[in-house]
Amino acid sequence: MTIWKKAMMTSRQRLTATLNHKPVDRVCVDFGAGGQTGISAQVVSRLRKHFLGDATYRVKITEPYQMLGEVDESLRQALGCDVIGIDPLYNMFGVVNKDWKRFDTPNGTSVLVPGDFNYTLNANGDILMHPHGDISAPPSAIMPRNGFYFDAIERQEPIREEDLNPVDNCEEFGQISDAEIQHYVDNVNDFYENTEYGIYVTLGGLAFGDIALVPGPWMKHPRGIRSVSEWYMSLASRQVYLHKVFETQCEFALQNIDRAAAALGDKVQVVFVSGTDFGTQRGPFISPKTFRELFKPYQKRINDHIHEKTTWKTFMHCCGGIVPLLPDIIEAGFDILNPVQCSAEGMDPHLLKREFGRDLVFWGGGVDTQKTLPFGSPDEVYHQVRERIDIFNEGGGFVFAAIHNIQSNTPVENVLAMLRAIKDSHGQS
Repeated sequence: MTIWKKAMMTSRQRLTATLNHKPVDRVCVDFGAGGQTGISAQVVSRLRKHFLGDATYRVKITEPYQMLGEVDESLRQALGCDVIGIDPLYNMFGVVNKDWKRFDTPNGTSVLVPGDFNYTLNANGDILMHPHGDISAPPSAIMPRNGFYFDAIERQEPIREEDLNPVDNCEEFGQISDAEIQHYVDNVNDFYENTEYGIYVTLGGLAFGDIALVPGPWMKHPRGIRSVSEWYMSLASRQVYLHKVFETQCEFALQNIDRAAAALGDKVQVVFVSGTDFGTQRGPFISPKTFRELFKPYQKRINDHIHEKTTWKTFMHCCGGIVPLLPDIIEAGFDILNPVQCSAEGMDPHLLKREFGRDLVFWGGGVDTQKTLPFGSPDEVYHQVRERIDIFNEGGGFVFAAIHNIQSNTPVENVLAMLRAIKDSHGQS
């Protein structure tokens, strides 16, 4: 079943050394620890068939918004993973991942979804998802009838400037519940005591202005600014409003960090802090000045607090060409950058490693999921993976992951070429 030989370091030791920019016995590997390093359920199904012979196995959808499949222990071993992830108790639609039931995706893959994954169909046959599984509430996301994952449905009430109240954009923030803390404690203790994986935890409410969260797909009747376009325009025209939102969010976040730190201690190695994208394919879409004045003060408070209270390293997911922002991102206290989108303008691997590799751990960048992995040949995938490992893993500070999630249309032969390149990079046969 396993294609990997036992190495000298445990996975947890390997991740810890990587995070501290120390040499490792082989490159550290992550597939599926977080919602930005996952694998589409269709590809997970094909990989299970290849490695484990599970031709009729129904993959669990652990992140239904992006329809990511569960990378369970058997598959983690087959893929050579070093990191295990713990998601929040509630998923993006406000549902707990339990009471699994069958769901047939539009492309014909039979999977398992949470019991409260309740949906309706529109006249076109598109799948409409309802927050908290309540089909009496307006739908909050849509999967086209020939699609692979959901897109948010904006439920923006008409905006009157005189009626805008920052409190409305804060209704999703608050003190983490006892049930949520216990969820983290149970999973962290289990993985820490019974496995040798590095542990990656996603805490909610620590990211400021993550556009995937702005529409509130888990909320039945979101208020405030919930339109993507209105939010982006607000970065320039409503900064006083956004500062008030971020101030409230930050105070709750600091309290929640205290509770999580006290409950989890030093058993965790990585905490996902921010998924806010500041880049496009052609460079940043905000100026360094806007990042510095609007986002950096709050993210720095969060990161500094984590570093004061714990030994956790802080993880930032940010797509696009963001080289002009990296000095401020580093000053804001981020330890880890993901997905390292090397196809975007300015994101040359050699430059990133040379200029920023002393300060940032690069978690991603291992293979291009826009072109090479889904559309290239196995040889092209193999050579790109070997090249990226050679560049980023020199001297440590690199966790291999694809550039964002592995998409549904990716041939299994290309995934196997990627895995072979990882294995060959550290001389295993």
